[in-house]
This record gives sequence, structure tokens and C-alpha cells, in this order.
Amino acid sequence: MIKNRQFASVVTKKNSSRFGRILVLTGARQTGKTTLVRHLFPDYDYIAVEDPVTRTTYAELSAQQWKSLYPKAILDEVQKEPRLIESIKAVYDQWEEPRYILLGSSQLLLMEKIRESLAGRCSILEIYPLTLPELQTSSWEDTIQPSLFQQELTAQLQGEYPPSLLLDKRQVDKQQAFDHYLRFGGYPAVSGDESDDEKFDWLRNYVRTYLERDIRDLASFRDLEPFVKLQHYLALNTGAITNASSIAKELGITVKTVQRYIKYFEMSYQAIILPAWSGNPTKRLIKASKVHYMDNGIVQAVLNKRGGLNGNEFESAVIAEIYKQAKIVETPVKFSFLRTHDGKEVDLLLEMADGYYAFEIKMSPKATRTDARHLFGLENILDKPVKKAFVLSNDPTTTQFDEKTYAINVSLFLG
Repeated sequence: MIKNRQFASVVTKKNSSRFGRILVLTGARQTGKTTLVRHLFPDYDYIAVEDPVTRTTYAELSAQQWKSLYPKAILDEVQKEPRLIESIKAVYDQWEEPRYILLGSSQLLLMEKIRESLAGRCSILEIYPLTLPELQTSSWEDTIQPSLFQQELTAQLQGEYPPSLLLDKRQVDKQQAFDHYLRFGGYPAVSGDESDDEKFDWLRNYVRTYLERDIRDLASFRDLEPFVKLQHYLALNTGAITNASSIAKELGITVKTVQRYIKYFEMSYQAIILPAWSGNPTKRLIKASKVHYMDNGIVQAVLNKRGGLNGNEFESAVIAEIYKQAKIVETPVKFSFLRTHDGKEVDLLLEMADGYYAFEIKMSPKATRTDARHLFGLENILDKPVKKAFVLSNDPTTTQFDEKTYAINVSLFLG
């Protein structure tokens, strides 16, 4: 089933600008990059660089031949043949008319070459798995309703928050999308009407393909076993503070290897590295980062389980959704978490130019003032004012604790 993408407007806007003659779209494998751009730009030639038979032929074309034969083209998995990037650069420098869209699933391999050859010549965009508003669509023509969170982030929210999820006109759609997201994640391939068994089989195959193709390409591993061990460890401990020394001791690998492998997870769009907030050096704060898996469906596949999320998995799923939605609206935001040595902890901080949004994430069916206790008094720690603070939970009722602090249902807020 085709899902409409909020990201489509970002791509078309960039493409229509004078800085969009070369667009670079990167993101995890199977996030819908190819489907999206082929839909948006049907007049562009599509070139599958991953095909080893034709790859070298394309690489041998001169700039003049590219300009004549392929003045508008989509080059998929372009990192497989870096010489093509040099060709595109040569066309860009000689003629103003040609336009190209480069797709790649390996951030490291693609970005290294982009920095070398196309710096200042391209616009780089990242695409992620489906968001909750996108999961509620069933065709390219369906209107995507921005979430309350996205409206809040872009200062477009009108009026008060709805008093309850149960009074929302789109309650059923929002809850169904959220339930699906918690079970299967946001990859387009598992968003249709396939059986549960088919969806879980796809997710398990995705994990295997990721290891055999993306990671081998990224790091040229001879032995994948240490990486697989870390992948499983991070899935078991998603959302936990990472201690490279402890992980290295438990898995029998070096600290530098742990740090390098975690970076690979981030570069291949499988994880979000959430740093500890450290804007005020006079406060006693925990400096270690947290690693959140980008997609709970992948967590389920890595752990070979179905459903039954624990608190950390729920927290990671919600933080990943907030992360994806913030990236789509292109509002400059810095992500971090807060934990002090005296026990004050905030799951997520979003830093904007004029202040912070703070989030506590609870899987419980009832949100109380106690759940919000760490959200009060943050101004005494942070270096900017708190714009608003939220407890996101499964409680259907919206509660306002003070002028800036709310408890609101997570699917109501993000759906």
C-alpha cells in the first residue's frame, strides 16, 4: 500500500530552487527513497547504479554524453560507483540545465565522496521510515495532517490541546497507526495488508540484508560476529545510557571497537545517538550518551520477539518518532537528554533558538503529577527558558499541571 510522504514537499521545494540542480537523498535501505523520487519526477531517467553489468558503462560516459543522453536523471545507490559523482560534477560545472537526484543508503561512503566532489553544488536531504501521520494515508493523493507536535514546533498550533484522545475526530486512525508502529515500526514495506507473519519475516530479512550488504560495504568486515553481538546488546538496552567500557568487557571487544561500531549504527540510520545535555558546565551532569534504535520493528526482529514492549523500547519508539517528525518540518533543533547526579532526569530535550521543549515518556495508562516532577524547575538548570514541557503516555486524558507543563496522550500528540 502506497503511503503519502510529508517529505515530498521538502524534495519538490528543494528541486525547484536554484540550489537544487543536484539533490542528494540518503537514508536507510527501504525507507522509500526510490519510490518517492520516481513518483515526484516521472520525467527523470532512472539509473540503477547497483547493477554491476551496466555500472561501468555509465561510469565511462563523458560529461557531454551525460548532458546529451541524461540531462535529468535519478542515480540510485550512487555510492557503488564513485566515479559517477565526478561525472555529475563535471556536468554541473559546464551547463546550467541538467538536474540530477542521487540516492544512497550508506551515509559514510556517499557523504565522503559528496564532501570531496560536490561541496557547495548539492542539497543533501535525509529520509526516514514513515511517521505516524504518514501511516494514516493510503495513497499519494491523501492529505497528510501534521501532528500536534509538528504544529507546536512550527508555531502553527491553534487554540488549546484537545481535552482527550477520545474526543479527537481521528482517534481511531491515530490509535491504529500508533499500534501498528509499536508492533512493526515505520518501514513502508510492512505498512500494508500483509499478514503479521509476512511482516515479521520481512523485518528479519531486512536485518540480515543490513548486515550482509550495508555493514559489509560500510566497514569491509571480515567477521560480522562482534558487530552482531553489539547489535543484539543495543537492542536489549535501547534507550539506556551507554558505557563503552562495560559493553566492551561484556562482549569481549575493545572500547574503541564499541565506539566505532556504535558510530556505524548511527551512520547507517539504525540508531539515534542522544547526547547528554551539557549547556551549563557549573551543574553536575551525566556526560554519557544514550543509544535509541530508530525503528521498533527492527528491535523486534533483532531480538526475535513479537510485541510486549518494555519501558525503554516504548521510550525509544516515541523519541524516534519525535526525531523523524522534527526532521521533516526542517526546524533547527538540537536533541539531548538530561540527567544530574542528584537524580533529576528528563528523557528528551529539544533545544531551539529561543528555548527548550522537554519530554518525559511513560508507557503507563495514567499520567500523574508525580510523572512530571522532573519537568518542574528546569529553568534553574538550563541556559534558556522552557517553552513547554510534556508527559507523553497512554493516558487518553489531557492534563495541564501549570502554565507550561502538560500530560497528553502520545498518539494524540504525535498522530
